[in-house]
Amino acid sequence: MGEGLAYTETLTPMPFRYFGIALLCGLAASAQTPEQILATMAGTTQYKDVTISGDGRWVAYTVNLRNKDNTASRNSEIWLLDTAPGGGTRRLTGVKALHSEHSAAFSPDGKQIIYLSDAAKAQQLQLYAQPVATGPARRLTSVTGFLSTPRWSREGNRVAVLFTENAPRAAGPLEPSTKDSGVVEEKFFEQRLTLVDLRTGGVKPITPADTYVYEYDWAPDNDHLAYTAAKGNGDNNWWVAQLYSISAETGDVKSIYKPALQIANPRWSPDGKRIAWIEGIMSDEGSTGGDIFAVGAEGGAAENLTPLRKTSPSWLKWLPSGRILFTETVDGSVALATMNPATKEIETLWRGDESVRAGDDTVATSGDGRMLAAVRSSWTQAPEVWAGQTGEWTRRTHANDGLKALWGKTEKLHWTTDGLDVSGWLMYPVNYDAAKKYPMVVSVHGGPASAKRPSWPAGFDLSALSSQGYFVLFPNPRGSYGAGEAYTKANVKDFGYGDLRDIVAGVDKAIATVPVDVNRVGIGGWSYGGYMTMWTVTQTGRFHAAVAGAGIANWQSYYGQNLIDQWMIPYFGASVYDDPGVYARSSPITFIRQVKTPTLILVGDSDAECPPPQSYEFWHALKTQGVKTKMVIYPGEGHAIQKPEHTRDILERTIAWFGENLR
Repeated sequence: MGEGLAYTETLTPMPFRYFGIALLCGLAASAQTPEQILATMAGTTQYKDVTISGDGRWVAYTVNLRNKDNTASRNSEIWLLDTAPGGGTRRLTGVKALHSEHSAAFSPDGKQIIYLSDAAKAQQLQLYAQPVATGPARRLTSVTGFLSTPRWSREGNRVAVLFTENAPRAAGPLEPSTKDSGVVEEKFFEQRLTLVDLRTGGVKPITPADTYVYEYDWAPDNDHLAYTAAKGNGDNNWWVAQLYSISAETGDVKSIYKPALQIANPRWSPDGKRIAWIEGIMSDEGSTGGDIFAVGAEGGAAENLTPLRKTSPSWLKWLPSGRILFTETVDGSVALATMNPATKEIETLWRGDESVRAGDDTVATSGDGRMLAAVRSSWTQAPEVWAGQTGEWTRRTHANDGLKALWGKTEKLHWTTDGLDVSGWLMYPVNYDAAKKYPMVVSVHGGPASAKRPSWPAGFDLSALSSQGYFVLFPNPRGSYGAGEAYTKANVKDFGYGDLRDIVAGVDKAIATVPVDVNRVGIGGWSYGGYMTMWTVTQTGRFHAAVAGAGIANWQSYYGQNLIDQWMIPYFGASVYDDPGVYARSSPITFIRQVKTPTLILVGDSDAECPPPQSYEFWHALKTQGVKTKMVIYPGEGHAIQKPEHTRDILERTIAWFGENLR
């Protein structure tokens, strides 16, 4: 175990012949080939940005395009779906050149649609408008910078958009970071709430120039907007954003609420008297969970509308009736519910073992909330756009009809650790035979404030190992969404301890349930999953192979290296300069001499969330101690790996590493 590989690579694509190792390991000879797995994952048509007109008649959605070699492209186009009986689909625009168009929004009367497109100039989005029925597109803006999230005012006479003038890259910490050179200065490009004149195309930023706006909503009075924002670095300060309102006419800003934790999804009540949002401990921008809160439009004491609820609300919308429609993560599944804010009475409308996504929202709804549209997927159903009434959705697209799942069946497991009810998903090997024993790999999700829900595999997804003859366990340990805010907070100041006990107990539960070879158990993950992989191999020898993607080796050095340190304070209780001990206690590097497990390390060279020095530090320690290891750096990649050739390489190397080391 101590003699093996100890070097790093920038990127050398792996030939398929390396996968012969899997068959030498005694895995199922009838397993799908890596070529088939890659073809299925890479050949999946992806949809995003689903929206629906107020009357429920029209659904708009974005389709990601493909390159000539069938790999995923960064180009996209918008399609319209007529939900009326006999209605069909058609592409919104007639522009033939490959470009990117997305982020559609219907006018309140459903007759017009706005969207973003770089048809005029590659990689420079502009705002367009055109009739839904017939008529040419009209470009509204000619700006330089980054546009996102266009929305009509309630009366349809104005459009708001988020605009970052002269931005050198797309916003968000998942994107590749900009390289520093020369004198390092903190230069911020603030994303501002901006109004666009539909007649002249005039662009008018209305929020302060020193403030970064994250999310917003128009008030019913057609003048005010509620928004979440913070001063300074937009990538870093989402975790300390506050709730404000602003007058579109005068620009007067009012501070509404300063939260104790992170907030997301601000929404006005139909009468304009209250604003609701989701608040909780959230480790990643865009991954929402917590409790639903509300406050008066003028500010004051906020009220928790879902106290002690054993779920994690993730999105909300006020209905004309005054009830709140919301989605939530429940025990690794997704549900749709409504609530009476006055009585806190909640009715669950629908629940499914799947993933549902519509873009910035979880689902898109008509004005009355009766018609829904979203992209739905599970381990057995490739993503497609569905629309219809709650619980009566029908599939409206069929681009992925020919795809078949190349992984085994799944079932939910439950177990108890330290008095906590914990759950996860267990995926079986293809062609499962109860008379045989199989290897198993534990896949730890990112976050930690997230949850593994059934979804069609994409990117770094260890579901592919099922086709190679493995059980795959997807635990949702403490710190995950789906069991209430107290459960999500349960790893605060305790990273790596209680959550690892949950994972190990899940392994024990799987071993007691199915025929797992205890001598062939591995672990892997990305981001928080990468950290937990690094941590786990320093704490126990139960795992015989590991793959750590974008991990964290040393919380003390990480604090000064990453570009999003604000998220750490709620989890560790203080900065590393005020309490270095709490950071050292949870750092894999503190216990590095205990590692014996062969570990593959993967990371993007421009990752701002989990910077490459963390992976270097862990890799260097392993090779110095003679532990079998290998590190691969992916050029031009941030925290989210985007290039198809890199996604492919990660999958190839992951399968090969487990195949080689779980013999």
